[in-house]
Amino acid sequence: MIRVTPSIEIDEREISETFVRASGPGGQNINKVATAVQLRFDVARSPSLPDDVRERLLRLAGKRVTEEGVLLIEARRFRTQERNRQDARERLAALIRRAAVKPKYRRSTKPTVQSKRRRLDEKRLRSRIKRMRQPLPRIPED
Repeated sequence: MIRVTPSIEIDEREISETFVRASGPGGQNINKVATAVQLRFDVARSPSLPDDVRERLLRLAGKRVTEEGVLLIEARRFRTQERNRQDARERLAALIRRAAVKPKYRRSTKPTVQSKRRRLDEKRLRSRIKRMRQPLPRIPED
């Protein structure tokens, strides 16, 4: 079991991992050893996720989710298979943790009477300052 949050645990059997050859660091080993990890997690059919978390996860994952609702995470940062495997699982857990946080809804508020008065006073003051900067009107000579 992978513990993501105190209330969410994912069973190891819900995750499938395949190992492929990776580009990047590895030296001569790069052409011989499959170190990159492709982690697949079926978000749409997972019994471990509450419905609201599932919806947010599908939205957060974006292009990493297939049409069938399978989340695909590729990890190829490290030279060893084990570190890439660990990295993929950590990234999955972090993504689910982000999806588990309920967004705060904004409550619209109205400006207070005092703030409206302050704004208008400041506008009057600014207007007066600008008026004082203008040259005085010329008096025509007769």
